[in-house]
Amino acid sequence: MNTGKIVRVSGPLVVAEGVPGAKMYDVVRVSEEKLIGEIIELRGERASIQVYEDTTMIGPGAPVYSTGYPLSVELGPGLIESIYDGIQRPLDVLATQGERISRGIDVPGLRRDKKWQFNPKISEGTMVEPGDILGVVQETVVIEHRIMVPPGVRGRLVEIKAGEFTVDEKIAVVETEDGSQELTMMQRWPVRRGRPYIEKLPPDQIMTTGQRIIDTFFPIARGGTAAIPGPFGSGKTVVQHQLAKWADADIIVYVGCGERGNEMTDVLNEFPVLHDPRTGEDLMKRTVLVANTSDMPVAAREASIYTGITIAEYFRDMGYNVAIMADSTSRWAEALREISGRLEEMPGEEGYPAYLGSRLAEFYERAGRTLCLSSDQKREGSITAVGAVSPPGGDLSEPVTQNTLRVVKVFWGLDSTLAYRRHFPAINWLLSYSLYNERLDEYFRREVGEEWVELRQRAMRILQKEAELEEIVRLVGLDALSSRDQLTMEIARSIREDYLHQNAFHEVDTYTSLDKQLALLRVVLTFEDVAVKLLEKGFTMKEILNLPVREQIAKGKNIPEDQEEEFNRLLADINNLLADDPTLEVK
Repeated sequence: MNTGKIVRVSGPLVVAEGVPGAKMYDVVRVSEEKLIGEIIELRGERASIQVYEDTTMIGPGAPVYSTGYPLSVELGPGLIESIYDGIQRPLDVLATQGERISRGIDVPGLRRDKKWQFNPKISEGTMVEPGDILGVVQETVVIEHRIMVPPGVRGRLVEIKAGEFTVDEKIAVVETEDGSQELTMMQRWPVRRGRPYIEKLPPDQIMTTGQRIIDTFFPIARGGTAAIPGPFGSGKTVVQHQLAKWADADIIVYVGCGERGNEMTDVLNEFPVLHDPRTGEDLMKRTVLVANTSDMPVAAREASIYTGITIAEYFRDMGYNVAIMADSTSRWAEALREISGRLEEMPGEEGYPAYLGSRLAEFYERAGRTLCLSSDQKREGSITAVGAVSPPGGDLSEPVTQNTLRVVKVFWGLDSTLAYRRHFPAINWLLSYSLYNERLDEYFRREVGEEWVELRQRAMRILQKEAELEEIVRLVGLDALSSRDQLTMEIARSIREDYLHQNAFHEVDTYTSLDKQLALLRVVLTFEDVAVKLLEKGFTMKEILNLPVREQIAKGKNIPEDQEEEFNRLLADINNLLADDPTLEVK
């Protein structure tokens, strides 16, 4: 290893000179303790290095060793169920060293001692291209790990073996133009470079989440991007957990890039015991966790988001639908700000670096639904990216939120007022939006029900009308409204409480399928139609509100998924109110 020398230390930033062959984003080892760092700036002979570990007690004159390769992740069997830090060191291995992560530990991302059963899918003599599937490994009971030809390798397969191998043992040989190339089950990929694909596909398939306010009003497409901004305590992390548990994705990559350590602990404790509704197994059987919490090195926080998205791209290339959660990009942006300040760069808005917008775009642009590399060009995969943003004081006009909104298509704005009223998920239906709505309308009409779009639009109109009427009620009281407007207020309350309010910790209410969402929304809005006719017949608001069916509607969201007939019975009960029933005559 060639050696340079430290000239200045400023927290996680180290300036060294004489680092031989220094290139941007090369990994270096700092001091005798061999701390991991990455070159982020070159000025003449001097290289600025962000160190991914604590630099206490390191001073000028200490050596810097160049490795000559960029910060990369190891991709292969063993990723699923793993919990990594920001630079892909397995936390379970680091934990054997003590409660806190010791400095200078170099641990490979994938275990070298574990053997995996490799089953070839193609025979010798076949011409292979990048992305072709050589064979499969049953990584967990739910995930079949597809071993692919790495990018840049094409030629004739001259040897392929079946059996048990470690990730760095030879499994195949490809005869390329440049000679023979041995392939293992593991690939290395630089984290700051997106993995190649053939083309991006239009986002016209919904990714269901089971969260009623999201799926009904602000849906996200497969391969879409979403932001969840909101003040402290408004439920960002719980929404992310809900998406990780229930979203219609094959694989979940959860990046805790700077959130509170306790919250990541919740994830670590919860996910292994959670049963996955899609497979009946533990949720961890299809999850990768990257944790770089508030008490872990600041600089590694910046890398963690790239580590996560590269792992997601790898599974996308296999043809899986992946969802990546970044919690939270505000802490990640603060890490950027700290490093930028120490580099003495000209600050942009609120001290953030001027390149904040492009870095955020870099992350979100790597999401999408794609046609993956392979010789038949038929394999599709997707990455859906959801980033939480926690602006100080809930101020959505601050730089991180604004730059995020420029690149994402869905905005789930969390509201402290709703959270204070214990209305969860606290997504504000007047602030939020989804730019996928029109694209997905056709899908909803075809797959869920013809009336879906009309019911959704009508429910949103009622909620908007309520916001207008609230101003009047605040000034002159509810009694000043006409009976029709009072009914609108009541139906809006029913949409809010009986439909949009959802309990993440209730065994039935935590997840709602699209069919049940349609049935529930139909029930609430059918009651409005019937109530209008009852008003015309001469009933008072008080009599309508005291109808026993109101209580049944409120209990509708707790009807289990397999009891669809209950909704039909409830609809029949509502429609029967208009029958000539003597008990309903005007008193």
